[in-house]
Amino acid sequence: MGVLKQFLAGLAAAFGAFCLGASIGWSGPMELPVTSGAAYNFSTSQDEWSWISSMLNFGAACACVPVGILIRAFGRRLIMLLITLPYFLGWGCIIAAQKAFMLYIGRFVVGACGGAFCVMAPVYTTEIAEVKLRGVMGCFFQLLIVHGILFGFIVGAYCKPFLVNVLCGILPLIFLVIFFWMPESPVFLVQKGKTEKAEKALKWLRGGDADTSGEMAAMAADSKKEKATFREALSRKVTWKGLGIAMTLMLLQQLTGINAILFYVNAIFEKAGTGLSANTCSILVGVVQVFATIVAILLVERAGRKLLLLISAIVMGATTLIMGVYFQWLKDAKVGWLAILAICLFMVGFSLGFGPVPWVIMAELFAEDVKPVCGAIVGTSSWLFAFAVTKLFPLVLYQFGPAITFWIFTVFAILACVFVAIFVPETKGKTIDEIQGVLGG
Repeated sequence: MGVLKQFLAGLAAAFGAFCLGASIGWSGPMELPVTSGAAYNFSTSQDEWSWISSMLNFGAACACVPVGILIRAFGRRLIMLLITLPYFLGWGCIIAAQKAFMLYIGRFVVGACGGAFCVMAPVYTTEIAEVKLRGVMGCFFQLLIVHGILFGFIVGAYCKPFLVNVLCGILPLIFLVIFFWMPESPVFLVQKGKTEKAEKALKWLRGGDADTSGEMAAMAADSKKEKATFREALSRKVTWKGLGIAMTLMLLQQLTGINAILFYVNAIFEKAGTGLSANTCSILVGVVQVFATIVAILLVERAGRKLLLLISAIVMGATTLIMGVYFQWLKDAKVGWLAILAICLFMVGFSLGFGPVPWVIMAELFAEDVKPVCGAIVGTSSWLFAFAVTKLFPLVLYQFGPAITFWIFTVFAILACVFVAIFVPETKGKTIDEIQGVLGG
């Protein structure tokens, strides 16, 4: 029963990721209706559309540090509940847009709220999970993101633009209803001296008969450590090392091409001339991503984080290489299936490792007293990298063509292999203190 309740709370928190995934998935099928003027009473240029797409990432980048400070001061649960209001208003702005700048504002606000969940949900999930469940539950965030992306692809393919916006816009309200019933993080409650509430929350999460005294003692001991200020947090060698590893993983996550492919998936398949409609191909990609992420969750505590990252980078490198070859030499050879297969295998590779695992590792690398601050810094860097890649991708595509663009992603996948092999520690089955020891070692 305890495991089920932990899974329930973890999935409820990660439903914020589903909302974010729907916002990401929105971009692919909505590009043509928005740029052509079919979605609103105005049309947009290609440059305006690239800003509409990438403002989500810029908004997310701006939210991570403030939300890291807020959850440290006021708690994980309260801020997650309050963030649903601006989330809903952001979608309201998108629904009621009369000019392109309203879409910029709406996408920025929706992105800011989604980015906030990238900090809050992994921290909350790590703090409520037992050590043996931490790897699996750490993947919930990515699992719900890919389900949200698939949702965005499906409603975008089969519904009129107004209904697509409404169906995405009600998701934050659904999150509010679900997460309202979940407990606050026991770690936060102990840090604030609310021991009785912490024990009650922990009993609910572990099951009424569970012995929580050991966990409570460990949390109490950790809370008595002198709390680090922002400057002190960044003065420790292990914190810098953890930041370096986590931020580089996030950079490589983006530079191997995931957001560029997701945000422009319909346009890529139209260029590829696969013989299937772009919407059909994008839904197929979404389904593949969901199943691959489920496989990753089953493997993360067995295979370990490092092996999954290595396999992921190798598969992404091979598939982006094939996509480059396809666009350079095979586009007119009636092998459109190769493009579909390569993109689907890319999604499998990404979802097995570089999708979920950097977020798992991010939540594991830092001591409890610096986790919110460091999580915020890593989250900000991830979304800034995503903003840059999403904004630059159509420009690079136009300037150099799809073949060179995909081969650039191949180079970064090779660099990812080298970095993971040399610098990333294995965190599977280790406590926070043991991981800090490895980093300091």
